[in-house]
Amino acid sequence: MQELQNKAKILIEALPYIQRFSGKIIVVKYGGSAMEDEMLKKSVILDIALLKSIGFKPIIVHGGGKEINKWLELSGSTPHFECGLRVTDEHTLEIAQMVLNAINKGLVGYMSSFGVRAVGISGKDGNTLLAKKHTPNGVDIGYVGEITDVDTKLILSLIESDFVPVVCPIGMDTHAQTYNINADDAAYALAQALDAEKLVFLSDIEGIYRDFNDKESLISMLTISEAKYLLNSGGIRGGMLPKLQNCIKAIENGVSRVHIIDGRIQHCLLLEFFTDRGIGTAILQDKNI
Repeated sequence: MQELQNKAKILIEALPYIQRFSGKIIVVKYGGSAMEDEMLKKSVILDIALLKSIGFKPIIVHGGGKEINKWLELSGSTPHFECGLRVTDEHTLEIAQMVLNAINKGLVGYMSSFGVRAVGISGKDGNTLLAKKHTPNGVDIGYVGEITDVDTKLILSLIESDFVPVVCPIGMDTHAQTYNINADDAAYALAQALDAEKLVFLSDIEGIYRDFNDKESLISMLTISEAKYLLNSGGIRGGMLPKLQNCIKAIENGVSRVHIIDGRIQHCLLLEFFTDRGIGTAILQDKNI
């Protein structure tokens, strides 16, 4: 009886969140261990299946950095990075498209096996992600794209037809030149264009820390003002720096909440969305705290 009562408490705790977010668009940036470990992959897909069944409208954006590195090395090439982005020559672009397409269709098949109707697209389909050549700090890093426009027609059509869009971050410019796009940037741009209720980054860290060396300093909830203060204080470093910058831009441009959560935890999406405390870091407008 106690076990049954505990289950009932969990459902009751989840109820207000289900009522609030049912029918809303959520964008999930899917990557890291959650995309590589079979047990974690199953956990994430089951979470998405449940979210969709109770009325959420999920969109998945995925990367594939480690797999691209593997295939580059097998082809005799060495991966290079500048300003945190992959240097992408013609050969690297060809490998990236091949790998990302394979990952995309693999995810669609995997989701279908759990009863989730999914459709895989790239940013080139329906002109979803238009881009231009990205030259960070004036550095030429090849065929790396900076998103200039997002056309939401195809994705909205898929959602209205009860499909989960699965998007790989390959875009093109108005002259049909293909570009490799950072998956975090693609997720942010889609969330902004779709007025998403939530943007979620699955990562291999627990969330944002006030002091990265102190694991007890994990921040459960962070306002825009606090996030900017952390950035300006120099407390955020490495790969978390551009991620937090994207989180701030997303909130400032209409996304209601952004979550950074540990994809290594089973059912991380459900734990973050449907429990009072959550497991990662939620970033929101000052007025919503």
